Amino acid sequence: MSSSAGNPKTAVVTGYPNTAVVIGCPVPASGSNGSPLPRHFYPPPPPPPPAYAPPPPRSRYTTICIFLTRHWNLAMGVFMALVFLAVVIIIPVLFLVPRMSEFAVSSACVTGFNLSSAQQQQLSASFDLNLTVHSPNRLMRIYYEQVTASVVYASDILSENTLAPFDQGKGETTVLRVRLAVVGEYVNSDVARGIESDRGRDGAVGFNVRVFSWVIFRSGARTTRWSILSVHCDDVLIGFGNGTASTGCLLGSAPKKCIVISDSK
Repeated sequence: MSSSAGNPKTAVVTGYPNTAVVIGCPVPASGSNGSPLPRHFYPPPPPPPPAYAPPPPRSRYTTICIFLTRHWNLAMGVFMALVFLAVVIIIPVLFLVPRMSEFAVSSACVTGFNLSSAQQQQLSASFDLNLTVHSPNRLMRIYYEQVTASVVYASDILSENTLAPFDQGKGETTVLRVRLAVVGEYVNSDVARGIESDRGRDGAVGFNVRVFSWVIFRSGARTTRWSILSVHCDDVLIGFGNGTASTGCLLGSAPKKCIVISDSK
């Protein structure tokens, strides 16, 4: 019978793992060429960040576009405010401000013209005139009251008459027929000499036509105050042909425009 203790090739089992014990320092790290690194070696620093390049400057157009994009609501608000102001202010100024009518003598004839001797200085004549009246108002109606018309030579009234009241709609044109007559009326010496001089020179006598009226403008609930309208049609030339003719008419084919004056302006 053999004993296990006497066999040197048999391992002794003690119950613990067989751990190898290493004595000494670890093998130092080596460089790329296989040589060990020195103890004071540090790794190289990281590379610097790339240089900052500022963006190119914006053009004026781009800046405006960005501004409008970012402030769209503000821009729309300003635009709507401008439109509102245009509706509230500009339209009343253009259409609701009263504008006086335009007058013109479209036709004029004189019949039965007779001027007595320089000693008596009596004048007889009939004047038949057509006045064209155009209202430039688009939103207002104009009313004429207490209308009077007269024929004047120099500064002396030869004949005067009252016309019927009338009114004009928006943009309406009216033709007024004015009939004036003078029978055996005395005229001063300056008027008599002036008329005879005009007839003897070229047969054309220049008369002045005057129209006066009270006017008022209305548009819906809005009504202006009454104002005085004064119409001056100066140098309305009547051609008699010669110094003895008793009938003459307006010279020229174009209407004679008048000057309109109002105390409301």
